[in-house]
Amino acid sequence: MSTLRHHDPTIDAADVLVETDIVTHSAARKGLAVLRIGYGITFLWAFFDKLLALGFGTGAVRDEEGVRTGIDFMAQDAAWLNGGSPTEGFLAFGVPANNPFKDFFNGMAGDTWADWLFMIGLLGIGFALFTGIGMRIAAAAGALLYLLMYAASLPLENNPVMDDHLAGAIVLVVLALTLAGDTWGLGRKWARTRLVRRYPVLR
Repeated sequence: MSTLRHHDPTIDAADVLVETDIVTHSAARKGLAVLRIGYGITFLWAFFDKLLALGFGTGAVRDEEGVRTGIDFMAQDAAWLNGGSPTEGFLAFGVPANNPFKDFFNGMAGDTWADWLFMIGLLGIGFALFTGIGMRIAAAAGALLYLLMYAASLPLENNPVMDDHLAGAIVLVVLALTLAGDTWGLGRKWARTRLVRRYPVLR
């Protein structure tokens, strides 16, 4: 007695939309790949710097003039693994006094849930961008993070509208829309897995 199998055409389809269908020039695909990997490194570095106090944004030893003179690796109350808060510095002291959302951002500065969400976001977004896996979710999460940081930076000092946070949000969306994880990444193989064919949002 034979067993009937029900096939899902979205899973069994051989054709999967890939980057070459959208970006036809190889130089452009490589340029997008470099941009993706660069942003991935940015997020991953921010994660590890805040985790371990590597002396760039966190754990830097500075003289009276503010010049960095050394690194206090795993600094007490600076490194996240040594009692520091990844969100407190920026949200408590980096939000301009005339920011319309100052009370909102100050209120969450240093909260455990905010620290965990921020660090998980940095690691997850960085990993996705670096490997090319899960670009759609990474782009949405990264754009949201950038937009929150943009809102916390208002009013802007050097431009009435645009800053690097807003530019970063736009870049992440473009990388996801062009399937930039396929070139020099695992995006194409990931897209052909049964899981992603069933749930395209994971692409």
